[in-house]
Amino acid sequence: MVNIIWVGLFLIGIIFAFVNGTMEEVNKAIFSGAEEAIAVCIGLLSVLVFWLGLMKIAQKAGLLEVMARWFKPVARKIFPEVPTEHPAMGYILSNMIANMFGLGNAATPMGIKAMEELKKLNDMKDHASRSMITLLALNTSSLTLIPTSVIAIRMKYGSVSPTEIVGTTIAATACSTIGAIMIDRFFNRKSKGGI
Repeated sequence: MVNIIWVGLFLIGIIFAFVNGTMEEVNKAIFSGAEEAIAVCIGLLSVLVFWLGLMKIAQKAGLLEVMARWFKPVARKIFPEVPTEHPAMGYILSNMIANMFGLGNAATPMGIKAMEELKKLNDMKDHASRSMITLLALNTSSLTLIPTSVIAIRMKYGSVSPTEIVGTTIAATACSTIGAIMIDRFFNRKSKGGI
């Protein structure tokens, strides 16, 4: 459906430009936009590689295991159906930690692996389990401590203080994560007839 909407918007824009005689401006915008997109991607790639390298160092140094131990009690409360030593819990914790460092691209494979493991635990194979829904809500809201992608974009466009977004990001993602958990719990209780 989204693809149809994008194609529709693109076609409407082209037709509108053709009718108004502004096709030359559209062509310039297309090529300059493509050039700008490549430059932004390369900038984001360098930051992503840097942070992934730091994550690898943190993993080798055992820092990620320490963080996983810190968050394990929280994860057990959020995902009570998942056994503590099940591989799904490890992937969930890795996903949460990667999201905290603003590494959404690195968190995605871990989230997919967590979903695959949660599906193995799911009795109703054709419906998402409570844990699967909770993981999706948490991954979408994703508490972020260091918004690496936003910092990279701000640096690319010459921001005087590219890291000033950190405090606001922590506040906003903390609110979204708390909201996601509250809504998840509300609908879970409602579906069980508790409300």
